[in-house]
Amino acid sequence: MPELPEVETVTRGLTPVMEGHIVDHVVQRRANLRFPFPEDFVGRMAGRRIEQLTRRAKYILGYLDDGQVLLIHLGMSGRMTIFDDAMVGVPDPEKHDHVDFVMQSGAVVRFTDPRRFGVITLIAADEITTHKMLAAIGPEPLGNGFNAEVLASGLAKRASPIKTVLLDQRLVAGLGNIYVCEALFRSGIAPDRLAKTLKTAEVERLYREIRLVLEDAIAAGGSSLKDHRQTNGELGYFQHSFRVYGREGESCVVDGCSSVIERIVQAGRSTFFCPTCQK
Repeated sequence: MPELPEVETVTRGLTPVMEGHIVDHVVQRRANLRFPFPEDFVGRMAGRRIEQLTRRAKYILGYLDDGQVLLIHLGMSGRMTIFDDAMVGVPDPEKHDHVDFVMQSGAVVRFTDPRRFGVITLIAADEITTHKMLAAIGPEPLGNGFNAEVLASGLAKRASPIKTVLLDQRLVAGLGNIYVCEALFRSGIAPDRLAKTLKTAEVERLYREIRLVLEDAIAAGGSSLKDHRQTNGELGYFQHSFRVYGREGESCVVDGCSSVIERIVQAGRSTFFCPTCQK
């Protein structure tokens, strides 16, 4: 499933062709994705200007000029591709190309989702903090509302493994399996440590590494393991910088460490770590 860096990469790619631009019309090719499309979705989108395009956790939010907000979640396999080259044109839709946003500028943004776990819906702007999909989400890890003190407070009484706690979206928004594994490795913290046992210095280091690994991944266009593509169709490249994720049985990247990367399963998710470097 796309995590924060992938969704941020897509949002940044969409911004030049959607933010400040008017939707001429929408082509909707099926009645539902994970959920049904809102009633008269096509009619409600026609002629609307997207005043602002932003991201909240793993959601893309488009604030429309009539007080609605276009909410998009990529699900497990969703991707959005921009076609804005008049010389190339827009290719005919294929089986899993479910929605086209046709802008008055001539650009077309196509939503493709083979598994159909994605979401495209409309909510009221005043529902942003109360809507069922958004209400329980914690602070943005790259925002001013998240710091070492906030992280420490969230971990202080949690008697669960630090890996599973960090995946709790109520603690911090947008973190997923890949980047939690990578941040814990960079921090030297074992994934099965109980969250409440982390010392102040460890929490501060973990906070810094969470931010750094997300910033590095965004700069690389995210990680492309199966379905993620940038809006120009290119792959992300951060998977080439993984230090532990997906590297079971391979040598640790730390100079002088003779261990190999191990994998365990926590809360149904694979966790990759170095048994020597992470304590």
